[in-house]
Amino acid sequence: MTRRMETVFEASRPGRKGYALPELDVPAVDCRAALGGACRGKPPRLPEMAEVDVVRHFTRLSKLNYSVDEGFYPLGSCTMKYNPKVNEVAARMPGFARLHPLQPEETAQGAMKLLFDLGAMLAEITGMDAVTLQPAAGAHGEQTGLMLIKAWHESRGDTRRTKVIVPDSAHGTNPASAAITGFETVEVASDEEGMVDLDSLKLLLDDTVAALMLTNPNTLGIFEKHILELTEAVHRAGGLVYYDGANLNAIMGKARPGDMGFDVLHLNLHKTFGTPHGGGGPGAGPVGVKAELEPFLPSPVVAHKGGRYTFTGKSERPRSIGRIRSFYGNFGVLVKAYAYIRALGPEGLKEASEMSVLNANYLAKKLGGLYPLAHKGHCMHEFVLNGGPLKHETGVSTLDVAKAVIEAGFHPPTIYFPLIVPEALMVEPTETESVETLDRFAEAMEDIVAKARSEGPEAFHGLPTTTPISRPDETMAARNPILRWQFEE
Repeated sequence: MTRRMETVFEASRPGRKGYALPELDVPAVDCRAALGGACRGKPPRLPEMAEVDVVRHFTRLSKLNYSVDEGFYPLGSCTMKYNPKVNEVAARMPGFARLHPLQPEETAQGAMKLLFDLGAMLAEITGMDAVTLQPAAGAHGEQTGLMLIKAWHESRGDTRRTKVIVPDSAHGTNPASAAITGFETVEVASDEEGMVDLDSLKLLLDDTVAALMLTNPNTLGIFEKHILELTEAVHRAGGLVYYDGANLNAIMGKARPGDMGFDVLHLNLHKTFGTPHGGGGPGAGPVGVKAELEPFLPSPVVAHKGGRYTFTGKSERPRSIGRIRSFYGNFGVLVKAYAYIRALGPEGLKEASEMSVLNANYLAKKLGGLYPLAHKGHCMHEFVLNGGPLKHETGVSTLDVAKAVIEAGFHPPTIYFPLIVPEALMVEPTETESVETLDRFAEAMEDIVAKARSEGPEAFHGLPTTTPISRPDETMAARNPILRWQFEE
């Protein structure tokens, strides 16, 4: 059992300092006089620790993290693949790493060329006509894409279109992004094969539908074989089709959303193009559009004029939805994606997709005899297992299985998603894992089933035992969250 670590507040000792401030070299100002009622009544209760203790605390804390650099991360719908370290080297080149967002354009021509070329490469890969690199994350890209759709409809005087259709297996961000953009979400059912039910979709299409949001392959890891019929039906009804780029990893270099009839898409560079997930830090969710939506792209746009690169603003793009972000603060992430694409090239990108699909089908074949596949047949980059039969037989839930996977030394798959599959276990091995790793994971999953059948649910309730936190009461944590340190008075 790992010993519980103290928090910085518990390690605090009165009078200890980890800093030494220089002498004040500007006139002193009375805080209360300057800020009035905005000034604190008393100093904040910050931890008091020596520098060495602070360093050791956070070093120990960092060693408790689990990451893709440490082990297998089969988190479905997340594409937790290994990120090549050469991309980090590229992003840390002085000419990139030491840029300032306010420096003159003429001193950042190399960086601007990279932005221009990356946008062109992403447009080519996806079959779109133009790309903006402004969005800072996938959900930000989703909202941007929906804002573009809304602006396009409004420019045509088509203000009745207030609905966005999403599949019942969709990512949770899809309806959330639609709602925050001012749309009403309408759900369309899946058929027995796990694809969008075409007949159900057609019944929903009328002059109030702005768009259909879809990912292909879908969230069940199944390629929508009727995709051309789906997009054509939406277009006939006057709507647009939005592509959630979360699953592009399965078709990169093999097929293009733009050729399937999609009008707008966002990309997750952290999923498909080898950049880190960021842990909430700077990410990237570029948005691509067909030509008719290009005038609405957020400004400024990187353009190539007269032999130099420049930003074109709102004045030059009167129909633009405007700025959606202050600066390209995620520039380093974009450099990594650029390096990834240039390193692999067209054939390498294609091979990455092929390996992603191969690994998923290999693992699905090995696990399908232990946990029934939610849908039969070949999958794409991910697949969904149904943990319901195991729970019915042994009382061991999908949550129990996930905790046992942690005990076995792996990150667990995504669980209880998508919602249309009971006791869902969603697995995405990615293209970067070896067959040996996949075999070890399959063996661990087999051992878990054997343990469930021989020992029952009681053997799982204390798992995991090897982590700093074993098994919290998740219901209590959700209902009564502790969001800050509580001092003893």
